[in-house]
Formats: sequence, structure tokens, C-alpha cells
Amino acid sequence: MKGPAIVAAAVLAVLPSAAGAQSLFEASNPTWSGFYVGAQGGLNWLLNNQSYIMDTGWAIGGKVGYDFVGPRVELEGMYHSNNGNAVVAFPTGYATVNGRIEQISVMANVLYDFFPGAMVTPYVGGGLGVAFVDANIQGCSLCLAMFAYQGILGVGYNATPALRIGVEGRYYGTTNPGAYFNNNIMALLSVSYKFGQPEIAPPPPSAPPVAPPSFMVFFDWDRSNLSQQALTTIKQAADAFKQKGNARITATGHTDTSGPESYNMALSLRRANAVKDALVREGVPAQAITVIGMGEKGLLVQTGDGVREPQNRRVEIVVQ
Repeated sequence: MKGPAIVAAAVLAVLPSAAGAQSLFEASNPTWSGFYVGAQGGLNWLLNNQSYIMDTGWAIGGKVGYDFVGPRVELEGMYHSNNGNAVVAFPTGYATVNGRIEQISVMANVLYDFFPGAMVTPYVGGGLGVAFVDANIQGCSLCLAMFAYQGILGVGYNATPALRIGVEGRYYGTTNPGAYFNNNIMALLSVSYKFGQPEIAPPPPSAPPVAPPSFMVFFDWDRSNLSQQALTTIKQAADAFKQKGNARITATGHTDTSGPESYNMALSLRRANAVKDALVREGVPAQAITVIGMGEKGLLVQTGDGVREPQNRRVEIVVQ
């Protein structure tokens, strides 16, 4: 019974440290509880207690289980086949006998995934069940019903949140009340699919961009001096600048379409600079203010040439 004892000791040694390490990992894939189905197959080395020399065999099977996200339980059925030979004594002498030992196992497994949300997931487990086994390499087929047990150590690759590919090693043994019958080492490749993937809610719509605070100061015709109402508006702009902390102000001057275009360009600059000077008096650093003159360009109210429009005689103050 050395094989089962070694597997059990290894599992118990790994569990505490791996369970503690799991808390250091956050799921990189969405995880959920649910049923899964799978299949596995690979190599089987049969080491029995009779005088047989067994070749490397194979094993194949399927499973259905339930994943609790971490712990898993599953019901598994597998077929094992190994060819071998033995020297048998007959009344007339000795002869080499060739044959096959077949096994069908039905196992209830309990497993634990250490990092179920990660792309690579180590796991351990064990199982108990029943096996139907050949008595020897020649004779009745699957005629012995025996107690079976196994230890499992593997690693899974989560190709998608629902699809897992695994590679694992197993110790699998059978026994009856009177004698230890055989033990096996398996190397298996598995694939499983989990059902019931939850729908992922679409991300909330992104908030619309917030326009920077802006203020508007108006002027009399052909003037760049500031009214009391304009000074009040400029103070509000200065307060907004101070609340933002690290910010800049752009003061853009405009005129209406009356007067020559070159004159209006200079007038728009005088108006913008008048606003800048008032902002500086309100505590805004001069280096934080950009002055732009637009002249007749960028009319707030579209008019023909030579029209005196009060809404177009303005400075726009933008805090950003």
C-alpha cells in the first residue's frame, strides 16, 4: 500500500501552501459555478503483483462534474488496457504466455483548483469507486469486481472561461478483501467544457466630455473699456480659474462687421487685452492667460458687412 500513502502525503503537503497562495491571485477570467463534461485519455503503466511483464498500455474515458469554483466533484468512467506476458509452468514444462489485462473503472472524484480564475490552474484530487478487472492475462474478461482508489495531480489551461485543457498524472489502484491486486500510473490529457456561462453586462456608456467653463464679456460699439457687468463676469472667470488649480485661460476678442477689417483686428486685440488686465487684477497670473484677436471672424450672430451687432462685440473667456 505504499503507492496510496505517498500520494495522500503529497496531496496533504501541497494543500495548505497552495490554498494560502490562492488569495494572492485575482481572477483574470470570469468564473461561475456550473456543470461540465469532459473526456481524457493517455498512457497507462500497469504494475501488478503477479509475475507478468506488462507493456505500456492506454486508458480512455469520460466524466461529468460540477464546478463550485475551487472545489469540484465528478463522476468518471474509464477503460484501461495493457498487454503482457509471463512464463507459466505446465506439466510438460514452461511456456511463455501472452495476453491482456483490461479494466473498467467507475470513480467518484473530489478535486480542488487552486487558481480557478487564472489562465493556468494547478489542481489536486482523489477518487474512490469500483473496478471490473481481468483476473489474469488469460481467462475471464472483466470478471473481478474490486474496490478502486486514485490520487490526481494536474494542471489545467483555461483556453476560454468555459473550455479547459488539462495534463495530469495519476496513481490508480485496485484491491479486494483478500489481496492487493494491481496498481497503475497514468499520464493523461483531458479536455472539459463548462455550461451556463453568465452573460457579461455591457459597460456603462461613457460620460460625455465636460466642456471647460466659459464666460462672455460684451462691449459698446468701437470701445474696449469694461462695464461693471463685464467686471463682474471677469471676477467669476477668475474664481473658476482659482478653483481648478492648475489651469489656463484663453481670452478671444471679437468685433462686429462695421469698420475696416484691419481696424477691427486691432480692436479685438485691445478688448482681449483689457480682459486680461482685469483678470490679472483679480489674481490670475499673466503667464496663465493667452490673448487672441479674431477681428470680424467667428461672428456670434451672422450679419452682412457693415452691420453693428452688439452680440458680436465681445471677448470669450475659456478656463481649461
